[in-house]
Parts: sequence; C-alpha cells; structure tokens
Amino acid sequence: DGTLVDTNYLHTLAWVRGFRDAGETVSMSAIHRLIGMGSDQLVEELLDHESDEASDGHSAQFEKLMPEIEPFPGAADLLEEVHKRGAKVVLASSASENELDAMLEAIEPADGSIDHIVKKDDVEESKPAPDIFEAAMSGAGLHPKASLVVGDTVWDIEAAKKCDLRMVAVLTGGISRQELEEAGAIAVYEDVAQLLRELDDSPIGALLSEHGGDDG
Repeated sequence: DGTLVDTNYLHTLAWVRGFRDAGETVSMSAIHRLIGMGSDQLVEELLDHESDEASDGHSAQFEKLMPEIEPFPGAADLLEEVHKRGAKVVLASSASENELDAMLEAIEPADGSIDHIVKKDDVEESKPAPDIFEAAMSGAGLHPKASLVVGDTVWDIEAAKKCDLRMVAVLTGGISRQELEEAGAIAVYEDVAQLLRELDDSPIGALLSEHGGDDG
C-alpha cells in the first residue's frame, strides 16, 4: 500500500466511510497520517477505543474501491530487477488476503520475482510493531544486516527499526521527505520508478554489491 500501488488515499476514503457507518466522524487528514498502521491500532489511536464496526466498515468500503487500485509505474519492473540481481524479494503487507490479491493483480509481477509474502493474518501485532518484518525475515531466511525495507510511511520505518532493519522510503504514500528522513529513512525517492532508475547508486545497489546478491 502506497509503495507499489496507489492505495493510501483509497484507504483514507474507505476509513472515512467506515467510521461514518459506525457513527463516528473522523477527518481525512487525521486518518491519512495513520495509514500504514494496522487497522486495530489506527482505530484505537483515532477513537481511544476499539471498534470492530469501524474496522469492518473500512474493509467493506475498501472492497468497493478495489477496482480502482493502480500500480505505480515501475513497480513490477523493480521487483523483477532486484530478483534478477540475486536478492530475495519479500512482500510484507498489513493488507488482508483479499486486499493483497487485488494489489498483486494490479501489479502483475513477473513469475518468480516474489520469493515470499507476509500479510496481516500471518502476524499477531500490526505495524508499528515489528512482527510483520520479523515474519518476513524468518520466512525468507534473511538477516537484518543483509536486508533493506522499501516503504512509504513513518510506521514502516518504526517497525523496521525495531528489528534493526534500514529503510529506503518513497514519497508516493503522501508523507513528506522531511518526515520520512526524521523518522530514520536512509534514502528517500520520489517513487519506485526513480528508485529503479537509480538502483545502482541506491542503498539497494550498494547492498547487492556488498553481499553479492545474497540479501533481501
């Protein structure tokens, strides 16, 4: 969400409608700043209490918006190129299984370019807890020092830092360069297309050179 596919604002809209269906009024700006958190944590942060009705409402509203999911230019090409260079490519998403299926359908990754996938249902706690990245490394047999995260929110960065992972950020999630850098991103790109164009000179390129492709 927000890194490979243009979904952060779709999620924001779905949350506004989901909260409204649950009898709650929450602004789009407040919601957008928390996109990237797991649904449970986002709801509690905004309402100060749990609300299954709001979470279920978001899921139902987002399902209606799934046909509008579009990949960012270069998304599939970046996955394929990094995989071709010998790295393990792992998708770690807070999305549900049906949401993830819709995103993969939009991206159309080349066969074999994704080595492992971790989704919301595979972990106990959602971002900014580190569970999803810990599961990604464990499932793919990766070590933090030989791995990098590519993400788009400060919540991605917080979760990554908790398991000693460095993160390269993109601006397509709607979070500013300054905020991403202050949160700890080691490099920030406009989008995955720029990251792909500048791959050789990026932290990913440096890691590939350092570890001879034996990384993630």
